[in-house]
Amino acid sequence: MENNEGSLTGKLELIAVKTFKNYDEMYKVINFLNTTLKDKKLIFGLTKDSANGTVTISIYES
Repeated sequence: MENNEGSLTGKLELIAVKTFKNYDEMYKVINFLNTTLKDKKLIFGLTKDSANGTVTISIYES
């Protein structure tokens, strides 16, 4: 049996990463960017580091 990957499992290329002070509503910004720019093949990720009080935004190209 072959392992055929679907079109949704393509490789992501990391374009940029930036860390900021924690902002509780940053997820709304990320959601807005993902919704608005999905046709540009960009994906935005958000990682929260509670220990350091920071959030990290990652930008990927799909």
